[in-house]
This record gives sequence, C-alpha cells and structure tokens, in this order.
Amino acid sequence: MPDEAPLSTAPCPVPDLDLRLVRYFTVVAEHLNFARAAAALHVAQPSLSRQIQRLEDGLGVRLLERTPQGSRLTAAGAAFLPQAQTLLHTARQAVLTARAAAPPRTVTVGYVEDLVITPAVRDLRRRHPDAHVRTLHLDWDEARSLPEGRVDALVVRTPLPIPSDGLDVTVLYDEPRALLVPVFHRLAGKESVIPDDFADEPLVACAGMAALWTGFWRLDPRPDGRPAPLGPLLVDTFEDKLEVVADGRAIALVPADDRRCTLRNDLAAVPVEGIEPCQVVVATRFADANPLVARFRESAKNLLVREA
Repeated sequence: MPDEAPLSTAPCPVPDLDLRLVRYFTVVAEHLNFARAAAALHVAQPSLSRQIQRLEDGLGVRLLERTPQGSRLTAAGAAFLPQAQTLLHTARQAVLTARAAAPPRTVTVGYVEDLVITPAVRDLRRRHPDAHVRTLHLDWDEARSLPEGRVDALVVRTPLPIPSDGLDVTVLYDEPRALLVPVFHRLAGKESVIPDDFADEPLVACAGMAALWTGFWRLDPRPDGRPAPLGPLLVDTFEDKLEVVADGRAIALVPADDRRCTLRNDLAAVPVEGIEPCQVVVATRFADANPLVARFRESAKNLLVREA
C-alpha cells in the first residue's frame, strides 16, 4: 500500500485587509442597517453592499446576515468587529504619529482624476526650496484622504464627494458642464444644447457617491422640477462611463474641460446652457496650522486658472 501523503501543516495565507472596507463594515455593524450605514458613509447602498461582499470574499467568511428587520452580525462578524475597530484606531494613530514626526516644512497635495496642479506645486517649491512638497493622485472615491490626513490640500471639483464639515474650501474657478454623447447621437455637432433638448434621455453616473453628487451629474431633478429618467445602470469608474456613452446606452454630463473625453474619437462633448457650472476648488482642513497649506492655496488661486 503506497505511503499516504502527509497532511500539510502550512498555515493558510492571511489576506491583506483594505482599511476602507474594514471601516465600511464597522459602520454597518454599528447601525445594523445598510440604508442608514450608507447614509452615514455618504455612499450609495448598492455600492456599500458590494464593498461588504468584497470584504467577506477576502476573509472567506460571512460577517453579516440580512433579515426583514435589518441586518445582524454572524458569529464571525461579532468576533471580527472589536478587532476591526482596534485595527482602524491603530491605523489612525500610525498616521498621526508619522505626521507628528515629519519635518515641519512638509505638505502633501492631492488632486482628483484629470485635474492638473503642476503650476501651483512648481511655484510652491520655487518659493520654499527647503520644503518637501509631495503630490498624490486620487480617484474620485478617495477624497476622504483629506479628512483622514493622507493629504493636506485637495484640488477637486464640486460638489465635493465628501462632507464639507471641518474643511476650508476656496473656489479657484467655475467650469461649465457639457453633454457627452456618442458621435452618432442626434445632438452631436450642436454648438450648444439646453436641458429640454435631452429631457427624456437617461444620464449615467458613477456608483457609490452621495445623492447630492449623483443628482448634480445626472441633473436630477431637471430645472423644471421633474425627476431625471432612470439610467440603464450605474458604473464604477469614469472610464466605464465613457464606454457606456460611446456604446449608445446612455448620455452623460461631464466637466467641460475634462481631458479624458478628448482622448476618444467616438465621443462628442456639447456645451450645456442654462445649468449651473461645477467649480474647481482647493480644500484644506479647517484652521490647519501648517504654513505651507496656506502658501499652496495662494499659489493655486494665482496659477490654477481656467484657460479660455
């Protein structure tokens, strides 16, 4: 009889934890209701459900069970919760400790999606050659890097994808919105349009954002007060939005100066008249004592202007 293979004693690999997903779980565990947790986190409920599913898939266990009355922790979820809370507290303390040990002349500037901050950063470095000026590119769903301390200043479009409580927000310039359509659309090639021209067409928006942000980019409600038609789907990234529009399944409102729209020859951007613009702003934490933060705001106001 052949020898049996020995049982493996190697430990199971432990997955790397995404702290954002861990934080989402703790908020759901606090409320035991996905709708209330989504409102507290300023994300859409379907996106929150997907993120919890990602965490559970990574851990290989169920953390929450849905019931007609809401949600409840599984045995694994109840065991994981205090460890998750400790992990988040430790991570925050690590960030604060690192920042406290950093040289006083250090600043990190974040910028979201396609926005360009080079002129202001170059000016800040020229004015303060002994300072360490770091930049950090962020996706649309990473704006929490500002209140969480990963960046000291954030150049971003309004409406802000995060609560403005505790933030100083300086407007740099207004940026009109444009209607993005496939090149074969009936409105492609128009010099401009008004909301009535596309009143019955659904506009796609990115998932996981607060209602204010989603409503602004879906023009919901429309200027006459009517609700916007429901789109065929929500997408997770701006690039997915471009793909949906190019395929003719929906249209979209986009910032008029977004460079990513010009990289495709199957899309057309048409100026929209009669709606408020978005704004490009620099946001910082309220009463930040770092002098480089105020200096960057000055450079941004002088140099991050909209080209005619």
